Amino acid sequence: MLIGVPKEIKNHEYRIGLTPAGARELVAHGHQVMVQRDGGKAIGLTDELYAKAGAEIVDSPEDIFRRAEMIIKVKEPQPNECRMLRKGQVLFTYLHLAADKPQAEALMASGATCIAYETVTDRDGRLPLLKPMSEVAGRMSIQVGAHYLEKAHGGRGVLMGGVPGV
Repeated sequence: MLIGVPKEIKNHEYRIGLTPAGARELVAHGHQVMVQRDGGKAIGLTDELYAKAGAEIVDSPEDIFRRAEMIIKVKEPQPNECRMLRKGQVLFTYLHLAADKPQAEALMASGATCIAYETVTDRDGRLPLLKPMSEVAGRMSIQVGAHYLEKAHGGRGVLMGGVPGV
């Protein structure tokens, strides 16, 4: 299978849908992998790492969406990406469909088979792809909350750890 990994374009999203180790594993099992140039740059994953793993580095998301049988992303496709999906193609990513009717309609209209990470269950009914992301979000919520409690960010100047004697 030809698997494509485009660079994420959602605002403030820096992750990439596949690591070089994941690309290496897919290639070792007979798949071809395409990764968009600089797709992992924001998190320190270079094109060289992907190329060494056996991935083809491509310049444009259009090329990935045109050629790939499966698209692997992190976040839901943006409207221009939805328009590039096609019948028979597989999209594997977090989708959050309940909160976005226009996106759900665009994905249905594309004819692609869309698999949402957050709905994948194991034999015991657990959500193995959603659980780690939920744990990260839970831990990050403390940091984000602390940030907005600071006076410089509109808060009351509360220090989460407290101050002795105050």
